[in-house]
Amino acid sequence: MKHSVHTSWKQDMVFEADVNGHKLMMDAPEASGGNDKGPRPKPLMLAALAGCTGMDVIGILKKMRVNPKGLDILIEAGLTDEHPKHYNKIKLIYEFTGKDLPKDKLQKAVDLSREKYCGVSYVYKQAMEMDFEIRVNEE
Repeated sequence: MKHSVHTSWKQDMVFEADVNGHKLMMDAPEASGGNDKGPRPKPLMLAALAGCTGMDVIGILKKMRVNPKGLDILIEAGLTDEHPKHYNKIKLIYEFTGKDLPKDKLQKAVDLSREKYCGVSYVYKQAMEMDFEIRVNEE
């Protein structure tokens, strides 16, 4: 299997990527010659990680017949000071919402995503330190 993304320069620092038929605009802040018309590329790496692991975790929990009311994934990422600036440490915080959620199953779903299923996480683990935390809000 092979994935491809087509990205085109539009103007100034604006680039448009076609990802699975969906258009995604990226831009730089005004201080860097952009017009702030879209997110920066590096934070999109974090969004990809959150989406990948989130889809895994929800899919695994559904198979376990665990139905959280909500799942928010917060990511804190450390950026190096020197160029090329890159992430050197990432922490994922899984915030589940729901009553009587079995913590052991939440942990298992997160572990399976991190260790077996999430391809984005797999690649990032090769390049940087990764940590995680699970929080439960019994709203």
